[in-house]
Amino acid sequence: MIFITAKFLIKAEDADRWPQIANAFTTATRAEPGCLWFDWSRSIDNPDEYVLVEAFRDGAAGAAHVGSAHFKQAQQDLPAHLAATPKIISQMIEQDDWSELGEMAVPGS
Repeated sequence: MIFITAKFLIKAEDADRWPQIANAFTTATRAEPGCLWFDWSRSIDNPDEYVLVEAFRDGAAGAAHVGSAHFKQAQQDLPAHLAATPKIISQMIEQDDWSELGEMAVPGS
């Protein structure tokens, strides 16, 4: 799978509304057949920063995502709400889901 983590620094005046601002893009991406997950989290250290954790089944699914109409629309709409260019880490990895964190195993789960 392609595993991606991206940090988005949002303009302070838009940070509280970011989930709504990015909602159409998020919903459309989650509906893609090759999307495994697409999850936003807000930083506890910087309320203007959101972290996106996303994964796509393979390179073809990633290419379909970047080539989609909703991705192109997000490229037009979302930068107006950003304080800086997002930072990204993107890696192809040999797994298809989350692994358990054995060092913090919960008995019976």
